[in-house]
Amino acid sequence: MRVELLAYTPEAQVIVASAAKLCYSPADIDAIMKKQSPEETERFLDMLTAMGHESPVEHAYFTFAIEGVSRAFLAQITRHRIASFSVQSQRYVRENCFEFVVPPRISQNPEALAEFKKAMANAQKSYDTIADILKKEEKDKLIKDDGKDEAAAEKAAEKAVLEDARFVLPNACDTKMIVTMNARSLYNFFAHRCCMRAQWEIRAVADEMLKLVKRVYPHLFRKAGPSCVKGPCPEGKMSCGMAQEQKIKYAGLGE
Repeated sequence: MRVELLAYTPEAQVIVASAAKLCYSPADIDAIMKKQSPEETERFLDMLTAMGHESPVEHAYFTFAIEGVSRAFLAQITRHRIASFSVQSQRYVRENCFEFVVPPRISQNPEALAEFKKAMANAQKSYDTIADILKKEEKDKLIKDDGKDEAAAEKAAEKAVLEDARFVLPNACDTKMIVTMNARSLYNFFAHRCCMRAQWEIRAVADEMLKLVKRVYPHLFRKAGPSCVKGPCPEGKMSCGMAQEQKIKYAGLGE
């Protein structure tokens, strides 16, 4: 797994603080922005996060590169709708010797791991076989019925069949993506996905993302993390019972 912060809104803390102040000030925007010292901005952001006034933080955007994660992870992260995703396509990119993500519980059990690797090898073999069978059929058709030359038919056939061959690929198959979220969406993402009840892979990615944004804008993300960091656990009987440990962990995350 690799998570990298590719880009973020410059002077985001100043912009967010200014946007919040503008809601309650008769002054013009330039005056509000020029008036703030770094210390004033940080104090105002601390007050803003304590109040839970989140709409101004939507002005700050963050773009991440995420690699070495599974298609199962992809299905989870795209549930966060206020975000932009660009994902490597299995429809247009052939999975030659695909990499795969091994869950920790499987990796720690030699018998399960051997069976898992066998399943991955079988999936690759089936994928290659299905793609080759369909490609030959499509290529012959393009040459015979459409009059394409061999090189053009080869290229077109490859693109045509991958969308069906990919159906045999497993959730463990790795993928890569670029993801952009605003800070408010990140608050929501961290609240759900840093929680101990979140699935292990997306929790690990969420922790890495939070580390990265806290390093560039610590006051903007001072209260970010699972819900128990800034209030009572919302999970009821399903609570992990580790609220205090979580508060300590996320207070020091990114340092």
